[in-house]
Amino acid sequence: MPKATHSPDTGAAESLLKLITDRGAIEFDHEREGAWIEVIRKMDEVYSDLLRYEVDLEHKNAELEEAQAFVTNVIESVSDILIVCDAKGLVQQVNSAFQRTLGRSSDEIVSWKMAEVIDPADNVKLVSLLSPRGTSDVVDGELRFLTRDGSSDLFAINSSPRHDHRGRFIGVVLTGRPIGELRRAYEALHKAHQELQRAQRQLIEQEKMASLGRLVAGVAHELNNPISFVYGNVHTLMRYRTALTAYLDAVHGNGERRQDAEALRKRLRIGDILEDLGPLLDGTMEGAVRISEIVKNLRRLSFSKLGEVERVNIQPMINTAVLWAARTRKTRLDIQMDIEPDLWISGNEGQLHQVIVNLVENAIDAMRSVRSPRLAVCASRRGNDILVHISDNGPGIDAQNLGRIFEPFFTTKRVGEGTGLGLWISYGIVREHGGELTGVNAPEGGAIFSFALPAA
Repeated sequence: MPKATHSPDTGAAESLLKLITDRGAIEFDHEREGAWIEVIRKMDEVYSDLLRYEVDLEHKNAELEEAQAFVTNVIESVSDILIVCDAKGLVQQVNSAFQRTLGRSSDEIVSWKMAEVIDPADNVKLVSLLSPRGTSDVVDGELRFLTRDGSSDLFAINSSPRHDHRGRFIGVVLTGRPIGELRRAYEALHKAHQELQRAQRQLIEQEKMASLGRLVAGVAHELNNPISFVYGNVHTLMRYRTALTAYLDAVHGNGERRQDAEALRKRLRIGDILEDLGPLLDGTMEGAVRISEIVKNLRRLSFSKLGEVERVNIQPMINTAVLWAARTRKTRLDIQMDIEPDLWISGNEGQLHQVIVNLVENAIDAMRSVRSPRLAVCASRRGNDILVHISDNGPGIDAQNLGRIFEPFFTTKRVGEGTGLGLWISYGIVREHGGELTGVNAPEGGAIFSFALPAA
């Protein structure tokens, strides 16, 4: 009986335990399945992120490669040489221009020292180009690079420093371009310029000689008068000498009586001769002095000392220049001179004389067709300057030629009458003396050429 009642309870308990056990297993399976699903979902998210990151990375790599290719293409396209060196002067990278310069490939050049690719004579220059310095300190210099065949060419080099993210000096970037050909071209240009200057000086000298040649007629006339004085007086003195010799021989001769000497004195007109000797000697001396003055003026016109500076009195210099220039043209004209006395400047008298002669000759030539030619020359002080005006009553300067009158070889004269260098040379001389030559048309007609020079 007791056993009968105990059995049903034990079976029920076992059934209940089995039911609980089975339900727990089911619930555990559900929890484990949920966890795996969550893990798989997370893995999917991570994988998706990885795929997205990979795609982004591929895009970034493509952009980086494109940028790198662009930079490389730009560097290779630059005609200037480019060299990247480390802090010890070892070559790390070069462009095609530098490879062509040396005639070597990049693999040959990289890891070489810079001292191995330059002329040994430029080692001192290389030290300053590779020296450590601040970010903004750029150094310029010149280097000769050795090619494969042993030749070298000169380059203008610009050295820029390189620094890492900590600001430490890690090397330099050298850029440069060949200047050997440029220097040779410059030397050729300089030589051509010197030849041009030499030709210009020759033209100036020729114009000066032509100017002097035009003055020869006037100088000859100036010399002719005093020479005629001296020549005539000398002939008269020779006749007087014969008479005086005969008289003195008669006076001091043996047996001559006093009355005979007196008769001879009257016959030979010794008194008149002695009275005329003074004026003859004075005239001869005057002629000699005038010849001396003319020669002195000619010496002032000597252009052998162009750089010589002296105090020049304006009045006699202008008077002589106007007189000589007027005589060479052999033209009757009214010359009006209005020159203040005691006007002094510092300069070369011969050069300034040439300026006045050129301006006066041009004015006279311009008045060929004028019935009553009139030349006015004025010089006055204005403050610290000496102002000179030379004007004429000719037809004036054509408006289209006003801007060209001081150009070399420009002339309105007929062929053979002028070289076109007179005004150009005069303009340069006035500029060298601290002034400026100008030419304008006068309101009442004619042309006016003016210049102002600093007073001495």
